Amino acid sequence: MAKPESTPVGDFSNPARFVVLGAGQGIGRQTCHALAQAGATVLCVDRDKELAGAVADEVKGEAFEADVVNRDHMNAVFARASERFGHAFSGIVDIVGIADVRPLSDIDDSAWSRQFDVVLRHAYLAIQIGAGAMVAGGSMVFVSSMAGTVSVENQTVYGTAKAALNHLVRCAAHEFGPRAIRVNAVAPGFVRTPRLLAALDESFWAKLDEYIPLRRAATPADIAKAILFLSSDMSTCVTGTVLTIDGGVSTVAALPTIPLGPKASARELKA
Repeated sequence: MAKPESTPVGDFSNPARFVVLGAGQGIGRQTCHALAQAGATVLCVDRDKELAGAVADEVKGEAFEADVVNRDHMNAVFARASERFGHAFSGIVDIVGIADVRPLSDIDDSAWSRQFDVVLRHAYLAIQIGAGAMVAGGSMVFVSSMAGTVSVENQTVYGTAKAALNHLVRCAAHEFGPRAIRVNAVAPGFVRTPRLLAALDESFWAKLDEYIPLRRAATPADIAKAILFLSSDMSTCVTGTVLTIDGGVSTVAALPTIPLGPKASARELKA
């Protein structure tokens, strides 16, 4: 297994204890390393027992196997967190979410429900159950997507679920703010995660980079750095925010190249 990329160290004013849901690989694994490098102890939760155990060993944390869309499993996760850390643990990071990439016309009712479960249901459970265990306040950070704010081809249902996640974050920030619980999200564009690297060849990534203003897709470490910021004391007055991390691609209009020449001068186009 490749050594995680280096991430900058945040600041925790007190001993930090975090629950990371979807910790086993990619953004989750990098986030566990970022939190641990900043001095946090991490409960590494994943439905894959071996992946959870591997990252827990790497960061000297604890592994916990759970299906995060199952309420009983999530009750067990936060019961263990409270047992291990007390009711004053520092926060939750929820990485979980897989896109069902196909046209809306190909989605049946079962696929619709599965997509909302894997994107939204676990977030609702994490907030509802996790907030009850965070009696001293803390931070919750969720992973949304660029698809939750702009249309991405063949990701209509995924994007709709992520848009709902964004609103859940904003509303939860309002509801739980008086209890000193901050709720935020990061919204990546394309990220070179193990899953996407296995699915898409290098020629696709090279072509994609041409569309991104920074000329590269994000790495899991890029997203972990932003999660660390939102989880740490560097962002103590930030809540209800969805932070876009996409290299600038969502700021660019999907238009053909505009010709500049005798029939289309720059001055005429400005007019």
